[in-house]
Amino acid sequence: MIIILKSHATDEQVQHVVDRIEELGLRTHVSRGSYRTVIGVIGDEAKALESPLRAISGVEEVIPVLPPYKLASREAQREPTVVDVAGVKIGGGHMAMIAGPCAVENPRRMDEIAAAVTTAGANILRGGAFKPRTSPYAYQGMGEEGLKILRDTGDKYGVPIVTEVMDPRRVELVAKYADMIQIGARNMQNFVLLTEVGQTRKPVLLKRGMSATIEDLLMSAEYVMSQGNPHVVLCERGVKGFDKATRNLFDVAAVPQVRLLSHLPIVVDPSHATGRPDLIPACALAGVAAGADGVHIEVHNCPEEALSDGPQALLPQQYAELSAQIFRLAEVIGKSISKLGRKT
Repeated sequence: MIIILKSHATDEQVQHVVDRIEELGLRTHVSRGSYRTVIGVIGDEAKALESPLRAISGVEEVIPVLPPYKLASREAQREPTVVDVAGVKIGGGHMAMIAGPCAVENPRRMDEIAAAVTTAGANILRGGAFKPRTSPYAYQGMGEEGLKILRDTGDKYGVPIVTEVMDPRRVELVAKYADMIQIGARNMQNFVLLTEVGQTRKPVLLKRGMSATIEDLLMSAEYVMSQGNPHVVLCERGVKGFDKATRNLFDVAAVPQVRLLSHLPIVVDPSHATGRPDLIPACALAGVAAGADGVHIEVHNCPEEALSDGPQALLPQQYAELSAQIFRLAEVIGKSISKLGRKT
């Protein structure tokens, strides 16, 4: 930790800061410049972070040297984490192929889409039973009935399922059916929800918030991990931009940046990032080439009848073509794609 004092700080104020740091059992190194005095703190940084040092008279800024996300950082673990979702590995050279409709609509449609995406190579089936919608009048999902349909479909085709939870009161219900629990962009900083999900020990797919920094995303992962759940997969799904050409701004640079900062796997969601089927393939491939540990894509066999986000869904044939390209690219860059998590 580095403590920067104000330019007019007196010797007495400098000494007071030094005394306070040493009271915490830490050592100090004082560097006096022409205009500033800087105090380096040596020892367990966490002890100093717990103390309100910025409130001391004469202190201008307190800068942590270590990242605030202790458990999610590369410093905490040099080797990449591999998250196992009912037999499908994500991270450490293993890629996830997550696909399915935005929302679970009915058993027949879920079955048709699952048949198509699993044949094309998807190894995790997605579908929303609870939907966070901007309008209170839009389709909100089927609730537990949707969870049952998704679970039955996943079992039929031998793949694990991932679905979103929005309410801390429904975490136990969703965990009963899902192999992996999704935290959506709107709930990335719902800290009560993150804490509850962390206590389930289920793998978690944590999506980046629409206005969240990478540090914000990693701090949210820290909430889950702090509850004893290390099975977190991050998801880059685009952030708010100023250009209306795409639904969001696909931050492909977030993938290598996260890999530098954290040991957690990260997947990309070009469906929400672009909102445009014509751009999804290129962005999916770009994410994989940048080092992503998987892709998360919305697929629907009749987008014009979809109850949620139909315009951004790929048709099954489009997904099959993209999936074949991803498999070839994965082979070139030395990544493997897990086979189906269960046997039918």
